[in-house]
Amino acid sequence: MRTADLARLERFYVDVLGLAVLRRDEARGSVWLDAAGSILMLERAEAGEPGPPAGSKDLVAFAIDDQEDWRARLGAAGVAVEAETSHTLYFRDPDARRVAVSTYRATAPRWPPSPP
Repeated sequence: MRTADLARLERFYVDVLGLAVLRRDEARGSVWLDAAGSILMLERAEAGEPGPPAGSKDLVAFAIDDQEDWRARLGAAGVAVEAETSHTLYFRDPDARRVAVSTYRATAPRWPPSPP
């Protein structure tokens, strides 16, 4: 995810969502965050680089255990829930990207997939 304000976006994903910093490269302007074994990379955008399209429904989703705990956590952080289903809360990060936290248990294949 590219951003004009790397420190602000890092604070959101660390402080609000609880991701841990794995690596920070000041020279390159990047931060790698641990998302339960996957890496979420945040990178400083170049001057004039466009941000996410306004109102985009593209999103990144994170698995959670308790939707009501997360509703309270987001509220305490001043993050508005913009939509929800019986399993998922949708909200925006500081760059207006859509983010979701969901109790839905999908069975995801391991990466990389096994050869045929």
